[in-house]
Amino acid sequence: MSSLIKIESLISIIMPAYNCEKYIEDAINSVILQTYNSWELIVIDDGSKDNTVNIIKELCNKDYRIRFYKNEKNLGVSETRNKGISLANGQWIAFLDSDDMWEVSKLEKQMIILNKMGAEFVFTGSSFINESGNYYNGIFEVPKKVNYKKLRIHNVISCSSVLLKKRFFKNIKMEKDDMHEDYAVWLRILRTGVEAYGINEPLLIYRISRNSKSGNKIKTIKMTYKVFRFIGINPIGSFYFMLRHVMGSIKKYQRIKTNK
Repeated sequence: MSSLIKIESLISIIMPAYNCEKYIEDAINSVILQTYNSWELIVIDDGSKDNTVNIIKELCNKDYRIRFYKNEKNLGVSETRNKGISLANGQWIAFLDSDDMWEVSKLEKQMIILNKMGAEFVFTGSSFINESGNYYNGIFEVPKKVNYKKLRIHNVISCSSVLLKKRFFKNIKMEKDDMHEDYAVWLRILRTGVEAYGINEPLLIYRISRNSKSGNKIKTIKMTYKVFRFIGINPIGSFYFMLRHVMGSIKKYQRIKTNK
């Protein structure tokens, strides 16, 4: 472990799970393989009807740091993440969707930046895979730092890439699954004057799925507009920022091409 990490701080990783039997083992194994060891993984099943629960239970026997919970009814991703945060013992929160993965040094590199810069919010770049696990060409590059004004123009913060202080969630929660609930949270946090630090390396392996929010372009445009309205921006301003966001997204995906 790097000498820049003076005190190992516990990271609580929140993973909602719903009908993800194809991918969740890879997601959890990418946590187990992390070079940073001080973590707990809180996996919450949200009413899966496939073999997801059995897979999670088997993996719990593999590592004592994995904690499994099951919602009594389907709550949706926002409420499930909020539940995970409430169960967290760590002072740091990370999110990992059940179909994404991390590079093995993801948490360690983030903790080095947090200690070096005195930061409280760090995110990373991404590489991309399809539903079959095949990599796309190109990566998503991120800036060294982003503030509220810059984030309004384009969301450069992928949910599965973040590591941030738990204290931010004392008064801010994830809400409304019909919009980009994570983007709304990042904007609300940064609006308080906080800056988020980016690590321009593809430490997140992001799976692009046809059934995901990001997979439906018309749907994601509407959800982006709803984010701006939710945080209190007027309709004209929300439409303007939505257009800027769409332009940024087009440039992002133009740089990603499937390997043959």
